[in-house]
Amino acid sequence: MLLKGKKGIIFGALDERSIAWKVAEKCKEHGAEFTLTNAPIALRMGKINDLAENCNTKVIPADITDINDLENLYSESQKELGGKIDFILHSVGMSPNVRKNKEYGDLNYDWFLKTLDVSGLSFHKVMQIAEKNNVLNNWSSIVGLSYIAAQRTFPFYNDMAEAKSLLESITRSYGHRLGKLNKSRVNTISQSPTITTAGAGIEGFNAFFKYAEKMSPLGNATAEECADYCIFLFSDMSKKITMQNLFHDGGFSNTGISEEIIDLLDK
Repeated sequence: MLLKGKKGIIFGALDERSIAWKVAEKCKEHGAEFTLTNAPIALRMGKINDLAENCNTKVIPADITDINDLENLYSESQKELGGKIDFILHSVGMSPNVRKNKEYGDLNYDWFLKTLDVSGLSFHKVMQIAEKNNVLNNWSSIVGLSYIAAQRTFPFYNDMAEAKSLLESITRSYGHRLGKLNKSRVNTISQSPTITTAGAGIEGFNAFFKYAEKMSPLGNATAEECADYCIFLFSDMSKKITMQNLFHDGGFSNTGISEEIIDLLDK
């Protein structure tokens, strides 16, 4: 039980296909106590109350972009858990431009700013409000979920690519700050394309999922495998890993081309 005695907060569980859902189940298996949170609209759409019942925990609604909501979340979580926080998962991402199928050369800039706020800047807010309210225990671990589109161009990913770049930059900057303050660590996991409710709504996603599977020598990493990686990063086994963007993609990020892709092109 790698997380016995640890207390945490998990952002972003929607339904059984969510990575955050899998993380919550794994945290429970490994002895952690935690609260669950998501935006009120996501709570109405998803099944998070079922997850909370299965994990014997509480759902605390919070808009991750709203400072007052975050302050309330931290206060209520500490009351519920009986102490400060040892780990946080940021599994939140949303782009109105992607949802509305806007071309990259025809973006709605108000929507673009919303994408950056929800999917990137919110990571800074999560940590800044935690710091200001003295929420984190020493040697705590904060993990965000990213994607390789932060480094490479994937046309279907649109303005979410900029949001993930922002997320990873904040990881380095705040990881350095929190490391100095109380030995806390901050990392992102750059996950394989994963079949989730959110991912399924992206145009061209299914084709790219198949492409990544053929490109990766180990195949795509599943949501459950990503959850295992999160458990490791939350645990004391990763105490000196910080400020990193950690690829968890079956080798995709370091593969130029695969035999499977060559065979397809030769046909």
